Amino acid sequence: MACDPMVVNVMIMMIICCLWTVVIFRASADVDDHVRLQHPLRKHDGSLSFLVVGDWGRRGNYNQSQVALQMGRIGEKLDIDFIVSTGDNFYDKGLTSEHDSAFEESFTNIYTAKSLQKQWYTVLGNHDYRGNVEAQLSQILRKMEERWICFRSFLLNAEIAEFFFIDTTPFVDKYFTDPKDQTYDWSGVLPRKNYLKKALQDLESALRESSAKWKIVVGHHTIRSAGQHGDTQELVNQLLPILEANSVDFYMNGHDHCLQHISSLSSSIQFLTSGGGSKAWRGDITELDEDNLRFYYDGQGFMSVELEPTNARIVFYDVFGEILHTWSASKDFCTI
Repeated sequence: MACDPMVVNVMIMMIICCLWTVVIFRASADVDDHVRLQHPLRKHDGSLSFLVVGDWGRRGNYNQSQVALQMGRIGEKLDIDFIVSTGDNFYDKGLTSEHDSAFEESFTNIYTAKSLQKQWYTVLGNHDYRGNVEAQLSQILRKMEERWICFRSFLLNAEIAEFFFIDTTPFVDKYFTDPKDQTYDWSGVLPRKNYLKKALQDLESALRESSAKWKIVVGHHTIRSAGQHGDTQELVNQLLPILEANSVDFYMNGHDHCLQHISSLSSSIQFLTSGGGSKAWRGDITELDEDNLRFYYDGQGFMSVELEPTNARIVFYDVFGEILHTWSASKDFCTI
């Protein structure tokens, strides 16, 4: 008897989801190991597409809901595989616990489009460290909301691309030496020197071993930026040399509440900021001493990424879903 194609497709997706869940469970079982996740490709052509958004969690305010609406529309159009969050997930001071209503009010009840009911691979931002960090990392949240995937630093293998998520907040000196009136939750980070050493060693080792066609590093803080915060010097000194030595293609971040694209003049790295998930319009821009500023938008929006084995396409959208900037490249990074 012939099988209904729709039933077969549903069964295939259920198997993929089960496999993905098993990988997550195993990765979470030993917190001392560098977390490695798998995201199987589901498209027959071997392509991958996803959205990137950061600095968003404001209970729908500051146009967060409008950005979410357009993300849903573009996500459906591109048939995205997942979403990447570049941190500062809950303002102003992260979550107080796993049961903080801000989780539902800023995430579950905002990103409701069908196309956004995919895995959200998430890093922590400096505002998240002002709350209960363990709450965002908790398996309780993952049970409440299966699409929420948040670790401090982790690796995601999506076959044609590997993503290296790194926890950048502990690198920034001023949060330790001059926190002003802010309190940060450094549980799991201290002693800091050991934490940073291990984070860099794990990243360098994973990048060196990677054979992925595309290498993508994701962190909250900027490395290169023309926005309010500018370059993060600690990352320029400690992280950037590792990225350059291991042929990283893209560094994706938030922190500056804007959208921007900077091309390195000394390597193939493209610096992509997607920090316009809610509050923006700071009204300032700084000059870059080096590198090539291809695009800067001091407003709200998000970014899409489409990858094929030899081609990449990056698109930035504003709060109305209008295209602001497009950049395409082949694997040899000759701009098309």
